[in-house]
Amino acid sequence: MAETILKMEHITKEFPGVKALDDVNLEVEAGEIHALIGENGAGKSTLMNVLSGVYPAGTYEGTISYEGKTCEFKKQKDSEALGIVIIHQELALVPLLSIGENMFMGNEIKTPLGTIDWDKTYSEAERHMRQVGLHESAQTLIKDIGTGKQQLVEIAKAFSKNVKLLILDEPTSSLNDADSKMLLDLLIEFKKQGITSIIITHKLNEIIYCADKATIIRDGSTIETLVKGVDEFSEDRIIKGMVGRDMDDRYPVRERNVKPEISMEVKNWTVHHPLYPERIVDDDISFNIRKGEVVGFAGLQGAGRTELAMSLFGRSYGTDISGELYIDGKKVNLKSPQDAIENKLAYVTEDRKTNGLILDESIRFNTTLARMDKISDKGVIDTDREVAAAEQMTRDMGTKTPSIEQRVGNLSGGNQQKALLGKWIFAEPDILIMDEPTRGIDVGAKYEIYCLINQMVEQGKSVMMISSELPELLGMCDRIYVMNEGRLLAEVSADEASQESVMGYIMRDSAKGSEGATA
Repeated sequence: MAETILKMEHITKEFPGVKALDDVNLEVEAGEIHALIGENGAGKSTLMNVLSGVYPAGTYEGTISYEGKTCEFKKQKDSEALGIVIIHQELALVPLLSIGENMFMGNEIKTPLGTIDWDKTYSEAERHMRQVGLHESAQTLIKDIGTGKQQLVEIAKAFSKNVKLLILDEPTSSLNDADSKMLLDLLIEFKKQGITSIIITHKLNEIIYCADKATIIRDGSTIETLVKGVDEFSEDRIIKGMVGRDMDDRYPVRERNVKPEISMEVKNWTVHHPLYPERIVDDDISFNIRKGEVVGFAGLQGAGRTELAMSLFGRSYGTDISGELYIDGKKVNLKSPQDAIENKLAYVTEDRKTNGLILDESIRFNTTLARMDKISDKGVIDTDREVAAAEQMTRDMGTKTPSIEQRVGNLSGGNQQKALLGKWIFAEPDILIMDEPTRGIDVGAKYEIYCLINQMVEQGKSVMMISSELPELLGMCDRIYVMNEGRLLAEVSADEASQESVMGYIMRDSAKGSEGATA
């Protein structure tokens, strides 16, 4: 029997008005990959913040035992000194600094004179980078590498701290399938080296692939721990533990009633990169969306889908944009997001925390941002109307919150997404562009958002849905457009679409590109 490396017993953590953790217990064996799962707001990240010292001893009840000793971490450096390293969902990297500078920030390697030893900094950085399979110069700026490699930098940084217990919070939420698998394979390799990992993820297929055990937390309490090879270790079984019931269908049934009228049509749309104008990001794209229709956009990371969506939404992205955009048959020239909103077009960004919401402000403040004219007279906000609007949208979205005055940054990921949706539905759009609408949220919250999408199209509205999860597109869309490297490859009906057919278009096109590059 393996040695127990970590015991967390009777952990209780309260915030004003909320008991985030209620008598939670967690036991992890040395050298295993242990998944921590539950719905948004269940308390997973809070528990790991308690373990790593982000929430210091004295701010919670219960005990932590690590390598057989009781620990009280006053700050994160205390846990790191013992080899416990947490990698948060939002990567803590400075884009304009090098990989080496980021890896040793706050833990600088110094010469006897007290200055930074840059030669050793970069050589040590590259040594740890090789441990995680990252073959870049340590002097490369963070902004010049992709998200997948940035995630590897964070893990390499953990190795520079002599990691024994690695905690990863939603490590693959921004990665494509290939990068996600590479990261999970890396955890399996670390396991062979004796490193223990705790992974928080909503992607249940990843848990089945790499985890040895899965502890389920629901509403701040421990429900059960499932052991691979002993218990049923399937997606359906995990979902039942998470939501407290069987979910026979992950996608709500919708009676498809697509209207013949085209709500939005795009012709020969070309977008150039804002910093490198010679580079074409979207090349001669043409498509349409009908009233009452959900149209999906599939593609690998870097396919140009987000850039397309943002450029359509009042030229929020790109330069030297050409092509034609029609809304309800009328040619429009949307020069700003305000123009887009006035033409009944909305954009739910993939990055809710940076571009979608103002995290330091309340739900009330965020709800009405896109249409202040609806709750004001002659430029003066009517607070009563603002409160009524925010309360109505919070009810309609099913957002779990003590009040509309709750700071949005304190909400779980799923409830932040509902607040973002509420903001745009309050704007009364006829066409809603949704970019990764369920990224980083649990299956229960996903289902609720799918229901909201269905309600909108049943009302005759149109939805353009970008998602990196092919099952989501197949489960929700009437048609799917396939993109790769800035080009539209195919249009597939819901009846004809499958994961194999969609990926087949992408792989064949990528192979053509490789042949062209070597010719």
